[in-house]
Amino acid sequence: MIFGNVHHAQDMAGWLPAPLRTALEHLKKTDFGALPAGNYDLQGKDIYVQVIDLTTKNVSETKPEVHRKYIDVQFLWSGRERIGFADDTGHNEVAEDLLAERDLLFYRAMDNESTIEMYPGNFAVFFPSDAHRPACQVDGPLAIRKVVIKVAVALLAPGVHQ
Repeated sequence: MIFGNVHHAQDMAGWLPAPLRTALEHLKKTDFGALPAGNYDLQGKDIYVQVIDLTTKNVSETKPEVHRKYIDVQFLWSGRERIGFADDTGHNEVAEDLLAERDLLFYRAMDNESTIEMYPGNFAVFFPSDAHRPACQVDGPLAIRKVVIKVAVALLAPGVHQ
């Protein structure tokens, strides 16, 4: 997992893989307040953007998730959000397996969960080895706009077959 703010990410540019630099540059230069919610291609199915409007929920109403074919670059445009995360140990009980249809696996809970608090401009990069629980409320339910850029794992690890 990588955490930062798009306005200070230039320090990371030298060591981030090119597809993640592409994602962060897109986050930095795009006015997501002017776009309707929906999906947008950045580089076809290799890198695409989801603009999402939602209301944060109590942690007990959310489920941890993982993805196998895509890396999530989660970015908060407006509001405040808490995201739980932990190493995907392989010991978490599966709540719903949608990997074949949507590259999405939900767990009932995750071991050793830590949290980060997201403010506008913050981003977090979640790899297939990172279980994460997005859209958790901080001080109560809050309408947020977030952007998730999906980056195909194959762009970073061409020899890995998912």
